[in-house]
Amino acid sequence: MQDWIGLALQVVVGLGLLNVWLLRRQSATAYRGGDAKNLKEEFAAYGLPAPMFYIVGGLKIACGVLLLVGLWYAPVVMPAAAVVALLMLGAVAMHLKVGDPVSKFVPASLMLAMSAAICVIARA
Repeated sequence: MQDWIGLALQVVVGLGLLNVWLLRRQSATAYRGGDAKNLKEEFAAYGLPAPMFYIVGGLKIACGVLLLVGLWYAPVVMPAAAVVALLMLGAVAMHLKVGDPVSKFVPASLMLAMSAAICVIARA
């Protein structure tokens, strides 16, 4: 049963990351930090330097792809999920930094929890 849960979480997290960073990065959502209308504005709202947008985006896209590749090649799952968990911890911290209401960082918190669960399942 753990195998199926882990695989399902990999798909949800992997596709979720790719959706946000490839399809919806220009879209306004209720979850953007501060008053940001897109991802680039969100990074600016957090006071992060412009290159961080590309570094974090590249890492999230790569990890999203690796989590999906991990459906067939398991050794990439643990490192990818661990990186996502660290990035989501940072995302939650940024939401807290700018004083966002909890509702704005629910997605990041859920992605953090799912990534941590993937790490635990992958280790078992």
